[in-house]
Amino acid sequence: MRLAPLFLFALVFLKSAAAQLAPELPGPDERYKADILLVVAHPDDETEITGYLARAIYEEHKRVAVVFGTPGNGGGDSVSLAQAASLAEERQIEARKALATFGVMNVWFLGGTDTPGQDVLRSLETWNHGAALWNAVRIMRLTRPDVVMTWLPEYVAGENHGDHQAAGVIATEAFDLAGDPTFFPEQVTAPRDRFNIGNLTEGLQPWQPKKLYFFSDATNQDFMKGKGPEYSTLDKSPSQGKPYYLLAAEEMSKHLTQGDTGQMAQHALASGDFTYFKVPVRLVLGKSLVKGSVTGDAFEGITSEPIKFARASGYVPEKKDGDSIELGGPFAFYRDFQRSHGLESLAGLLPPEVQIGATSMLHIPVLIHSATGRTVSLALTLPKDWKRSYHSYDHFDQYPVKAGETYPVSINLQSASQPAKDWQKVTITASAGGKPIGSVEVLVDLSKDFGLPQ
Repeated sequence: MRLAPLFLFALVFLKSAAAQLAPELPGPDERYKADILLVVAHPDDETEITGYLARAIYEEHKRVAVVFGTPGNGGGDSVSLAQAASLAEERQIEARKALATFGVMNVWFLGGTDTPGQDVLRSLETWNHGAALWNAVRIMRLTRPDVVMTWLPEYVAGENHGDHQAAGVIATEAFDLAGDPTFFPEQVTAPRDRFNIGNLTEGLQPWQPKKLYFFSDATNQDFMKGKGPEYSTLDKSPSQGKPYYLLAAEEMSKHLTQGDTGQMAQHALASGDFTYFKVPVRLVLGKSLVKGSVTGDAFEGITSEPIKFARASGYVPEKKDGDSIELGGPFAFYRDFQRSHGLESLAGLLPPEVQIGATSMLHIPVLIHSATGRTVSLALTLPKDWKRSYHSYDHFDQYPVKAGETYPVSINLQSASQPAKDWQKVTITASAGGKPIGSVEVLVDLSKDFGLPQ
């Protein structure tokens, strides 16, 4: 009986310990919450839509965060001899200063390398696609945006930088993955002890953005009309007392290393010629997970409430019967990419097109499919004064394709020596057993002054 008091004391102690209330979990860090997450490639790419961002920030009080895929280490320098990594350091600072004029302070870089060219697959390779996506998903979970805006993931006749396209691809993938806890689960696993060092998991939460919009640097943007909202830059900002085109020019003027942005903006501010900045900002609605119209405002239908994760359809291989031919490389990638991510709005948006300079090389990747296992012949129909340029890997005209096999073919052409006013058309026709099995066409804008290699 003498043990009873000790037993009762222990029982009371255990009950007291069990009744202690754990502290409430902290919510996400509101300092990093974004209404708009802009995902682009290079420092100064944000200037493509600053005419709209000024309106969203100053009049609608939207919180904007920006992700740059690269530090801009491959660009030119209009100010000094700095190049490569040194230029990248300058351009990152320029970007932060430019965005700070709009009050945008949350800026990230994915760590890719600037890859001048038009091939998205090459840019994804040099960016280290997986690492860039890993970082992009993390930033999307950290900023919890309602709207994501990015470059159009499509091959266009225009500047068509492969890095621009890569930014659009990664932003789309992150849009579809950030809400799925099974992708990069280390990011959404709670730490054991958030107050101490040594935690490997990150404690974020899955997040599903609500809308995805694209913009483009295509030479002719008529294809974008009616595909999304359009914002005039001519309106005057009530809060700033300036038209939006002027606010956009002032922001762009901070990118002084770049002749086609910062230097151009400086000239516009000095001369008063704002023709370039007065063009409206056009967006293409990629996908929306809330109710609203295609051409309605970017925030139409959006509320403050989070939405459930919406799984993309994913890749489903198409059944191919018989023998056929199709464009390969980026063209084939985009066909599959758009279907797998539910971007029906982009299907058929543009015919296969490209812009190159006079007296330059055009590379056309082709895929030959065969269900029968026959030799397939290719014939070219070229514009006037064009010719095929044979290389060690593409000097053939006939290709033995095994049954069930896809044979990749690289065709290189040299364009005419003079620029052309009208679109040029290249046609590749395939035949097997003396009968045609299909053809592909590529429209070419033969521009005199064009800098990016294809």
